Amino acid sequence: MDGKHVVLQAPFNSGSEFYNYKGAFSIVLFALVDSNSNFMYVNAGCQGRISDGGVLKDCELYKKIENQSLNLPAPIPLPGREKLVPYFMIGNEAFPLIENIMKVYSGLHPKGSVKRHFNYRLCRARRVVENVFGISSSVFRVLRKPMLLEPEKAEVVVMAVAHLHNFLRKSTNSVNIYTPNGSFDREVDGQVIEGNWRSENNSLTSLLAIRNLPR
Repeated sequence: MDGKHVVLQAPFNSGSEFYNYKGAFSIVLFALVDSNSNFMYVNAGCQGRISDGGVLKDCELYKKIENQSLNLPAPIPLPGREKLVPYFMIGNEAFPLIENIMKVYSGLHPKGSVKRHFNYRLCRARRVVENVFGISSSVFRVLRKPMLLEPEKAEVVVMAVAHLHNFLRKSTNSVNIYTPNGSFDREVDGQVIEGNWRSENNSLTSLLAIRNLPR
């Protein structure tokens, strides 16, 4: 899971409600994606002044996690172990550490230590959501510059992009055109090879990272 600012033209009579820490006006796109780079849950429209953790706590996903109505599988032991381990989603430092949300150890850790290795593996898994955001903004040009729309209309556009992304990823006729080989980050012999979207879209996207500040 991760969140991004979707940059807008300053909404009428909004004051600082949509003003984010980077000095722009935005709504927040919060998303949970699966390992196949599809959106599983999307929440768009929250004011840009709110952090990742604040957006999560206000959305329906968190409520379902809290009241255990998300229908997650029951905890099972890892291979070769006996202790039960719950299924969890991966987030960054801004998200709360609870039974079904996992994040990295805070602070700096010595090279070769267990905590540093764990953090690397967790961050490597989080590349999936970064790739989904990057590919969406590189293909759908409406995300390449500030939207000249009011927040309510911008929310509809962002949700349409999410639906179109899933449609193109799941259709056998379009998946290789929408995301050809080399689109995603990949690892070869321990070396990370960045996806094509990073070089094509770095300076054009209006999706901005959200500050890792839990609230």
